[in-house]
Amino acid sequence: MSNQLLFSIKLFSILGCGLVAGMFFAFSTFVMLALEQRPPAEGIAVMQAINITVINPWFMVAFLGTAVTCLGLAISSLMQWQQLGSAYLLMGSLLYLIGTLFVTMRFNVPMNDALAIVQPNSPDAVGLWNHYLTQWTFWNHIRTAAALAATASLTLALRAPQL
Repeated sequence: MSNQLLFSIKLFSILGCGLVAGMFFAFSTFVMLALEQRPPAEGIAVMQAINITVINPWFMVAFLGTAVTCLGLAISSLMQWQQLGSAYLLMGSLLYLIGTLFVTMRFNVPMNDALAIVQPNSPDAVGLWNHYLTQWTFWNHIRTAAALAATASLTLALRAPQL
């Protein structure tokens, strides 16, 4: 892989991890808090709308595009382990792939799916919403920290001199 292509992939990954970290940070620090302050039916309805709206090309390029480039960087780091910065590449890539993508698919998406089928005014809605607010937000904190740590690690890899 050419140095320029590798640099471009690293840079895209850094920017993607940082962008995703920022989106998750916003949810952890004020979006979920604002939804919690609303009546449960209203909070549920808004979160259901958010979960539909988030499936768009811009978010998918940032979220999944970063996962693809991180996977490529993880493989590249293993193939060129002797290169300075390879450990940072591998660590940053794994932080994103496991701490962001895997956590999303394993924890946040199933909770979103459960929330999607509840009627906001149903008797079960309040209990589900209270559980959702605490658990979804907990896992979102994990995703935020992982994406931010991935950004830092990949940035350190970018700074490593090439042999």
